[in-house]
Amino acid sequence: MSIGFDRDLYIKMQSQHINERREQIGGKLYLEMGGKLFDDMHASRVLPGFTPDNKIAMLTELKDELEILVAINAKDLERKKTRADLDISYEEDVLRLIDVFRELGFLAEHVVLTQLEDDNYQALTFKQRLERLGLKVAVHRVIPGYPTDARRIVSEEGFGINEYVETTRNLVVVTAPGPGSGKLATCLSQIYGDHQRGIKSGYAKFETFPIWNLPLEHPVNLAYEAATADLDDINIIDPFHLAAYDTKATSYNRDVEVFPLLKTMLEMLSGSSPYKSPTDMGVNMVGSAIIDDAACQEAARQEIVRRYFKALVDERREEQDDTISARIAIVMSKAGCTVEDRRVVARALDVEESTGAPGCAIELNDGRLVTGKTSELLGCSAAMVLNALKELAGIDRSVDLLSPESIEPIQSLKTQHLGSRNPRLHTDEVLIALSVSAANSETARRALDELKNLRGCDVHTTTILGSVDEGIFRNLGVLVTSEPKYQRKALYRKR
Repeated sequence: MSIGFDRDLYIKMQSQHINERREQIGGKLYLEMGGKLFDDMHASRVLPGFTPDNKIAMLTELKDELEILVAINAKDLERKKTRADLDISYEEDVLRLIDVFRELGFLAEHVVLTQLEDDNYQALTFKQRLERLGLKVAVHRVIPGYPTDARRIVSEEGFGINEYVETTRNLVVVTAPGPGSGKLATCLSQIYGDHQRGIKSGYAKFETFPIWNLPLEHPVNLAYEAATADLDDINIIDPFHLAAYDTKATSYNRDVEVFPLLKTMLEMLSGSSPYKSPTDMGVNMVGSAIIDDAACQEAARQEIVRRYFKALVDERREEQDDTISARIAIVMSKAGCTVEDRRVVARALDVEESTGAPGCAIELNDGRLVTGKTSELLGCSAAMVLNALKELAGIDRSVDLLSPESIEPIQSLKTQHLGSRNPRLHTDEVLIALSVSAANSETARRALDELKNLRGCDVHTTTILGSVDEGIFRNLGVLVTSEPKYQRKALYRKR
C-alpha cells in the first residue's frame, strides 16, 4: 500500500497548532477529541501512514500540561454498546483507556457519566464500580431543550444541575469510547461551572473527520460518513463559515446544529465568542499532512466497501432492516466504488461456486490473491491462512504444513470431549498446531515467521465468521469482511 500521510509532519504541526489556540483562548482550554484518541484504526485505514497512536503521540508533547477526562453516555451503557473494532463494551473500554493513559504517564482520574436518568440501573451500577476503583465520577443529567434552548441550558436549570469536575491543569482533553458520548456537552458544562467560579476558560475541538479542508465528497470524508451511518450523521458545507468568510469548509450536521448554542453560551459568559463558525472551533491539521491524495482516496474507497459489508452482516445477525447498509450504499455511489472494487470478494465467491462450500480469499500486501476452501479437516478461513503463509514463505502449495495425523487428535478433542458439532479446525487451532510443528519442522517455522506479514491484508469469506475466527483475524490485524449469510440454518447463534 502506498503511503499517503506524513506522520511526523502531522505530530509537529498539530502540537504547534494546539499551543497557538491555547494562547489565543488564554486561561483553561477544554479540547474535545473526536474519534479514537489512542487507537484510531479508522484513520489508519483511510490515511495510509497514519498510525493508530498518532494522536496520543502528539499529546505526549504536551503531557505535563494536560489531563484527560473520559465521558461516557449512560444510555450507551443501557444499550450495551460495544467497540466493534475491539469487540469490548463501552464500559470496559473506559477502564482500558484510563489504564493506557496512565501507563503513558498522563493524568487521568475523572469520568463524566452523561445523560444519566434515575432509572438507568446499568449506569448507576457502573458509577459505583468506577468509584470503588478510585476514580472520580461526575454525573450529567438530561437537559430538556438541549441543544436548541440556549437560555435554559445556560442556567441553573440547565448546566447548573450537572456535577462539576475539579480539574487541576489548564489543558483538559475530553475523550470517550465512541461517538455520541456527550463530549461537547461536557466541555460546555465545565465552562459554565468555571464561569460560576470565576475561572476563565474556553473550548476547541479536535475532530479528525470530516477533514475540513478536503472537499465535501472527498472519499476520505465519505468514509467517515459510512463509519457513522448508524448515527445518521452527514457531511455538510459549514454554512456559518461560508457566510463569514465566503469560503467552503467541510463539517457535519451535529457540529452545525450545536454551533449556535456554543456561540450564544460563550457570548453569555464572556460577552463575545472567538468563533464565527464550527470550522473555527477546530484545530485539526490532518488534511495538511496528506502527501499522496490518490493513495488516501483509494484507501478510503476500500474502507467504505468494508463498512458496507459490516453493515450487511450486522443486520443479518440482529435480524434488522437494511437502513444502515442502504445509507452506506448511497455513500458508495457518491465515492464511485462498488463491492467489485474489493478484489477478494469475487475470488472467495468463485471458491464457493466451484466447491459448493464456503470459500475465503486474501489479498497479500503485494497484490497476490490466495484462497482457501472448506474441507473435512479445515474451515475455509484456516485453510486460507495456511495457504497464505505458504505463499509468503515460498513453500510449494502441495506441501502439507500440518499432516492429517496431527489434525485428527484435535478434531477428536473438539467433538468427543469439548462438545463441538464442527470437527473442522478454526484459525486459532491451526495456528497452535503450526506453532507446535515449528519446534521440529523448518518448513512450519518458515511459514509461522510470515504471520506478521498478514497485517493490513484484505480478507473476504462467503459466510459470517464465528467469534473465534473473527477474534483471530482482529488480533492479526487482518481487514476481514463477510457475505451476510450463515453456513447452516439455525435460530440460535453462539457469539
